[in-house]
Amino acid sequence: MKKILEIYKTAKTPVYSFEFFPPKTPEGEVKLFEAVGELSKVDPGYITVTYGAGGSTREKTIRITSELAKKFSLPAAAHFTCVGGNKEEIKVILKQIRESGIENLMALRGDPPKGEEAFKKVEGGFGYASELISFIKQEGFDFCMGAACYPEKHPEAASLESDVDNLKRKVDSGASYLVSQLFFKNSNFESFLNLIRKKGINVPVIPGIMPITSFTQIERFKAMAACEFPEKLVSDLEEVKDQPQEFYKRSVNFSVNQCRELLKMGAPGIHLYTLNQSPASLDIVRELKN
Repeated sequence: MKKILEIYKTAKTPVYSFEFFPPKTPEGEVKLFEAVGELSKVDPGYITVTYGAGGSTREKTIRITSELAKKFSLPAAAHFTCVGGNKEEIKVILKQIRESGIENLMALRGDPPKGEEAFKKVEGGFGYASELISFIKQEGFDFCMGAACYPEKHPEAASLESDVDNLKRKVDSGASYLVSQLFFKNSNFESFLNLIRKKGINVPVIPGIMPITSFTQIERFKAMAACEFPEKLVSDLEEVKDQPQEFYKRSVNFSVNQCRELLKMGAPGIHLYTLNQSPASLDIVRELKN
């Protein structure tokens, strides 16, 4: 399996990648494999598979990441978090991941288990992604590790500056590239990029883009990621929120233009959050490639 940093280092054109989540049902798995099959038509650089809150999909994440990589001959990264495991337990799981043929990880702190509001460090475990990344390196695992970054700051961070200081610790600990939380204002991403470069963070930073497929998602994204929305985008989508075809067209058009601008700014690629659906992500990448 190709390592993701090498993909970015050797790519002559922008790298398009897709994120999926482990479905809860067998029917959901069938639909996931169909979606990946559709998206594989645009020759993505790699795919990623997320980890449920509180580590609730750990084994499923490993299995599905491995199966998708083999079935579609795609490099893949499994999300891996600090949640719910001490050092010894984490070490065992890392060995399982490596034995399954996975060479890439998205190393994250992770969300608290369902029903719990705050993240709690397990005794003998880790409280930060930087600690997890450092441990993986110290134990001699040769994973290529990505980490998350937040152009509008992590919701729990006191300030953007303190969040960037924490980001520097992740990179210094061994993160090879960064994938951003979703955002909709490129000016915020550009300001963030300028700030982290001044702090000496020089690894590839990949914008994370989420196509909007329904008007109700806007409030959900605001709450989930604390992200700003351009007023014109909101008003344009609100105007056609009950016209599915026109809504889809306007939303995809916004994402395509957003991505084009990011690529002109020098982004090495685009990471699309698919929500296990192929149409919007497929249309966006096809338009960008054309």
